Amino acid sequence: GQIGRRRAGPPTTKATEGGNGMAKKKAAFGGYAINFKGCSDTLESVMGDKPIGPSEMTKKIWAYVKRKRLGKK
Repeated sequence: GQIGRRRAGPPTTKATEGGNGMAKKKAAFGGYAINFKGCSDTLESVMGDKPIGPSEMTKKIWAYVKRKRLGKK
């Protein structure tokens, strides 16, 4: 036969072998709610007064959320 070619035949997938043909639905990713209501901290106190990049900004925001316990899942 030829190398690299598949044999003709009925396709077998895990969905058809499983019985009812329905794959299990995965849990949705995310769903984290952050409530900044009532926070009186200034942006400078959270981020600092020097320019920073987007990734550093994200790290500082999450550190603030964890420190103040603002996040709820």
